[in-house]
Amino acid sequence: MPKFFCDGFGAHCPVLRGADAAHIARSLRMKAGETLSVSDLQGQVYDCSIVALRDDEVQLQIDGVRADTAEPSVQVTLFQCMPKGDKLETVVQKSVELGVAEIVPVLSSRCISRPDAKSAAKKRERLQRIAEEAAKQSGRGILPAVGEMISFAKMLQRLQEFDSVLLFYEGGGRPVNELAQGKKIAVVIGPEGGFDQSEVQQAEQAGAKIASLGPRILRTETAPLAALALIMFVTGNLQ
Repeated sequence: MPKFFCDGFGAHCPVLRGADAAHIARSLRMKAGETLSVSDLQGQVYDCSIVALRDDEVQLQIDGVRADTAEPSVQVTLFQCMPKGDKLETVVQKSVELGVAEIVPVLSSRCISRPDAKSAAKKRERLQRIAEEAAKQSGRGILPAVGEMISFAKMLQRLQEFDSVLLFYEGGGRPVNELAQGKKIAVVIGPEGGFDQSEVQQAEQAGAKIASLGPRILRTETAPLAALALIMFVTGNLQ
């Protein structure tokens, strides 16, 4: 059943408009009587039947309401140091599918890709669209946010928000199952050239624990997906 998102959706306003309506009418070619679900982004899912539709509006009948069980029990924020090319698009798409709550691009000392503010803002818009599409496809209960690009120093300040912080480092570390504690978890992934040793030390001073993904060195676009899958598994969210 196709799933859509509408903040504040409820019995008083069972209508989808704009891009969602166009997608239902043109791309999915759905018809009156067919069913879809709508998440209100507040933990509820509405199972609906289409009453009438146009390219700009779909009128719905609510057939039932249920708790949204698609979201994991942990809230994971991915701090991804900027990779080259379109690798971040893949990271965003797959991270959302795996259950990440937020993706924050970070500029560390060894990042080769260093977009200016204008380019970063434009890229962020595209990444947010990718996140939304992935959330719909995977049946998420929220729309994970893609944050604005921040400096490594600014990221260190944010680490205080989390119950546990796992920085994955090719120099070795402890297993994920020993470190993924609490409800709010941060994952920190380096760029193609890895972290500078001073950055690792700064992160440790800010409360990060050094984690390992095994004896092989993974690419910057592979590491976050492996890390997220492991965290979801050890917390009981991928079983």
